[in-house]
Amino acid sequence: MSRVLKGTVVSDKMQKTAVVEILRLKKHPKYKKYYKVSKRFKAHNLENKYKTGEKVLIQETKPMSKEKRWQIIGRAD
Repeated sequence: MSRVLKGTVVSDKMQKTAVVEILRLKKHPKYKKYYKVSKRFKAHNLENKYKTGEKVLIQETKPMSKEKRWQIIGRAD
């Protein structure tokens, strides 16, 4: 089973590719405080359907290019 993550499209300037940013909370081991950690993934955006600012679900897939290993499967609610 492949991983599914929820994130926000932060760039749609490439052809058939969108950059999706994933935010998560991480707990500091010593101070026990939560802080935000973000990571950006390049995801396949066929037909350039999803635009900047949209919340989307991305799914892990086989490598499509040097950096693209995810595809957008739909909008997140």
